[in-house]
Amino acid sequence: MLAAYFDCPGGPENLYVKEMMKPHPGEGEVLVKVSASALNRADLLQRRGKYPPPKGASDILGLEAAGSVAGLGPSCKGRWKTGDAVMALLSGGGQAEYVTVPEGYLMPIPNDMTFIQAAAIPEAWLTAFQLLHFVGKIQKGERVLIHAGASGVGMAAIQLVRLAKAVPIVTAGTQEKLKATANAGAAAGFNYKNEDFSEKVLAFTQGSGVDIILDCVGGSYWEKNLNCLSTDGRWIIYGLLSGGEVHGDLLARLLSKRASIHTSLLRSRDKEASNSYQHSFTENVLPYFSGGASPHLQPHVDSIYPLHKIAEAHRIMEENKNIGKIVIEMPA
Repeated sequence: MLAAYFDCPGGPENLYVKEMMKPHPGEGEVLVKVSASALNRADLLQRRGKYPPPKGASDILGLEAAGSVAGLGPSCKGRWKTGDAVMALLSGGGQAEYVTVPEGYLMPIPNDMTFIQAAAIPEAWLTAFQLLHFVGKIQKGERVLIHAGASGVGMAAIQLVRLAKAVPIVTAGTQEKLKATANAGAAAGFNYKNEDFSEKVLAFTQGSGVDIILDCVGGSYWEKNLNCLSTDGRWIIYGLLSGGEVHGDLLARLLSKRASIHTSLLRSRDKEASNSYQHSFTENVLPYFSGGASPHLQPHVDSIYPLHKIAEAHRIMEENKNIGKIVIEMPA
């Protein structure tokens, strides 16, 4: 089979398509013929040698995939059959023509959805769902500040906040991105490059601030985050795009608001926790992707690249140009 690969860490130019052994499903695993995968920041970090896959995971890039069941390993419980359209969050291996997946990790693709659209769901939507409901314990009417609002996770979080009957507020770096977040349902959006988002958030919330912050930026935002976090607010860190160093009196500021910091990495979760998120997501969110459902959720696909253009897809994400997900299409 063909797969996205690199021999040594470095830039996008190190990526190439390699012929590799097709995997065989083990105990309780399903073989999936991948039609589409999607790109994530974790792929960029792994390519640079800064985010190795968990022990036992494939070293092929790709944390999600959509495709059809091509084979069943021993002891599968009969939930899936050959030809079923499925998608999955993975610990690696998604950017290849085939991947093996524990059967409990698979989710059905809604009937009226393409493989391209489905590939944009697992990582972004499960991350946003887990952050909001399992970590942040979002409540009706709460205000949620979503950094990188036009990213895959950001666009999913906006819609999930709306589904929870709460209020999504975003930051983004261009007017085009802010317009896209507004179309997705953001109640307000601020350009972090030319506005002080903390001042704007406080003005929008009439001084009370936000109850939850979804933060993939990290260090450089800490003061502004605490400025606009409400008393008893929850600051959830799931990425460190600006680094992890903090200079200043973070703990005293945090204490004065009785606020809490939570951290989360979905990739390193154990199987039991991951299955819990996926079961809850499948039951409570997936039905809203089907036609006619109200409110109607939809993944936002920025662009589609064939597997042999994987390096170009990495460059686009590295330059922060995408709105929503970059999808990688496998050879037919």
